[in-house]
Amino acid sequence: MADIVKQILVKPIQLADQITKAADDVHSFKQDCAELKSRTEKLAALLRQAARASSDLYERPTRRIIDDTEQVLEKALALVCKCRANGLMKRVFTIIPAAAFKKMSSQLENSIGDVSWLLRVSATGDDRDDDEYLGGLPPIAANEPILCLIWEQIATLYTGSLDDRSDAAASLVSLANDNDRYGKLIIEEGGVGPLLKLVKEGRLEGQENAARAIGLLGRDPESVEQMIHAGVCLVFAKVLKEGPMKVQAMVAWAVAELAANHPKCQDHFAQNNIIRLLVGHLAFETIQEHSKYAVSSNKAMSIHSVVLANNNSGMVGYTNRAGHHEEDDKNIHSQVGRPSANHSQDQMHSLIQNTMAGKSQPQSRPQSQSSKPPINNSNNTHNKQQQQQLQQQQPQPHHISLSGSSIKGGREYEEPATKAAMKAMAAKALWHLAKGNSAICRSMTESRALLCFAVLLEKGTGDVQYNSAMALMEIAAVAEQDADLRRSAFKPTPAAKAVIDQLLRIVDKADSDLLIPCIKAIGCLARTFRATETRIVGPLVRLLEDREGEVMREASIALTKFACTENYLHDDHSKAIINAGGAKHLIQLVYFGEQIVQISALTLLCYIALSVPDSEALAQASVLTVLEWATKQGYMVQDPIVDSLLPEAKVRLELYQSRGSRGFH
Repeated sequence: MADIVKQILVKPIQLADQITKAADDVHSFKQDCAELKSRTEKLAALLRQAARASSDLYERPTRRIIDDTEQVLEKALALVCKCRANGLMKRVFTIIPAAAFKKMSSQLENSIGDVSWLLRVSATGDDRDDDEYLGGLPPIAANEPILCLIWEQIATLYTGSLDDRSDAAASLVSLANDNDRYGKLIIEEGGVGPLLKLVKEGRLEGQENAARAIGLLGRDPESVEQMIHAGVCLVFAKVLKEGPMKVQAMVAWAVAELAANHPKCQDHFAQNNIIRLLVGHLAFETIQEHSKYAVSSNKAMSIHSVVLANNNSGMVGYTNRAGHHEEDDKNIHSQVGRPSANHSQDQMHSLIQNTMAGKSQPQSRPQSQSSKPPINNSNNTHNKQQQQQLQQQQPQPHHISLSGSSIKGGREYEEPATKAAMKAMAAKALWHLAKGNSAICRSMTESRALLCFAVLLEKGTGDVQYNSAMALMEIAAVAEQDADLRRSAFKPTPAAKAVIDQLLRIVDKADSDLLIPCIKAIGCLARTFRATETRIVGPLVRLLEDREGEVMREASIALTKFACTENYLHDDHSKAIINAGGAKHLIQLVYFGEQIVQISALTLLCYIALSVPDSEALAQASVLTVLEWATKQGYMVQDPIVDSLLPEAKVRLELYQSRGSRGFH
């Protein structure tokens, strides 16, 4: 950059020298030209000082200021050259307004102020004189003061001390938070590079401020794309691997912001191992950690074998309970509410142990050696005694760090609030990274992410719970469209069982902010449930009665995914909906619900009529009358799905139901 700055400065220095020489050889306006010469010499001195300090100059304002200065010097040279006209006729026809010199002097003075400001803001550390130009921003800031303020903060990021750089990052956070345009200016003026450098090299507060600024700057796809090219993925991966936990939490939040505003960046983050690192943070103190991130089929017991083992020991389906472990219950936060007796913490703890046991216990080794480094096999009694003494002296933490993630130790000593924030932000990042991306969802489901989300849904609070629910919703939404992911991720495994149990617990409780994402997740997984699974439909049907409009709408949409013809078991599910009393609720919603609820309820009612038109319950509820009434409602038949289903459903009911069974009740 120093060579580029030197090249920029060559021409204005040459112009200043030409003005100085020309001012000595004028024939008119000698006094005015002498004043111009004086200002030009001062400006030339500053330009030469800038050339000597070219390695420290911030390129963006340098280009702008030097370009403006060059234009001023060209005009000044032209004006001085007019005063060199020799001869009477030339003087007569050379018209110089009286105000021209005054205007030119003012412009040269502005250029002096601009270059002086440039030298000041580009000075490094102790060389910076903050007392100079206390009047504020330079003259160039008259047209766009915010731009110069941004320049000053970015220049500080390049050349200031660590504390000054932290303050500058905080100022950029404030600017980016105030206005989207300011954020674009920060990116255009080269602010991303020094911010990323501060994330890597700064102190704790500076790293947090810089990571927060990066997250705020990524408000549109173009801005995120520029930051991806600047190397944000590599920097974030490094911090998530070995940075302080507070900074890691802020980086995870920034990842979530960038992924939410530009989904195409998801793969870039995945390629830099960020998914694996985030899952590692999510698993820390959530489930028992093991030296391997994912289950390897050739090194560990398969999940299917875990399921068989669970079934052989009395765990059948999704409803049985396992033994209680009193010691681990002591670690549960007291403020977290306990679930119902049928879905207690005993069950969740058993699921975690059963799942992780299959990962951490090779069949050829005893349990006590599964998580220890290999020891030289010797029969020497003295060696054995030394090993025992070392093991007794070595502290045994409750949680061991991920060997695959290289996250620095000492995380267990962080404050609980910091740990909670880390989990919340990791879950949020995984939520936005999973959205619409089959490859990332598969990576998560092949790891411990599903089990982590299930545990956090039960034991977590606040943002941790909500972000976990949203992440599960996005994974389920992708699985709905990806049959391979659906079969691999949500087959009957302890992790999938834990997820379903927690989703059902929240839906059955029906008084949580997590209700909507959990309803959506269950609906997306409708094709994974067997006809013998009787726990799912009932809670969803109960949500159709006297609830908020959004809840009733989402419940009817979820049930539609059970009853639609794309679901192979739609006949069985439709009967289950009827048996749970769904018909009467749907009729009420079609007649009296909000318009958006009416459409979804009518769609579900049509699918049920198509699947089981011979149902006596439908005849007694006068569903045919409801469908006939709906055909006369213009806004209903304008919906394309209703328009395609309603005539066929009506015909099917007419075939199976007698005229005498019709009527309005």
